[in-house]
Amino acid sequence: MNSGIVYSTEHGKMCPDCGEPAAKCRCRQKQPVPKRDGIVRVSRETKGRKGKEVTLITGVPLHPEGLRNLAKELKQTCGSGGTVKEGVIEIQGDHRDTLVEVLGKKGYVVKRAGG
Repeated sequence: MNSGIVYSTEHGKMCPDCGEPAAKCRCRQKQPVPKRDGIVRVSRETKGRKGKEVTLITGVPLHPEGLRNLAKELKQTCGSGGTVKEGVIEIQGDHRDTLVEVLGKKGYVVKRAGG
């Protein structure tokens, strides 16, 4: 719908995407977590990053909001920057050993992927 209204005196805050009141928003309702094999994989990649290393974490069974919160916690643990793109957590630098240990303590089944 995208009516452009962000606030209504009748309904309060409006969702900018679907135009519904924020309490009845259809587009931001939690979507089901995608089916995975239950294994969190931690790998390192440099491709397309001008030689800079990035640690990738895939297969985490969380909603997008949960992924962002986990990424924030992991970035603080590693003392590094990072982001979440398309369900993959990217942490700048090679922190595979640290992340495998931290995720294992959180109860995930973790595997080191790649070399």
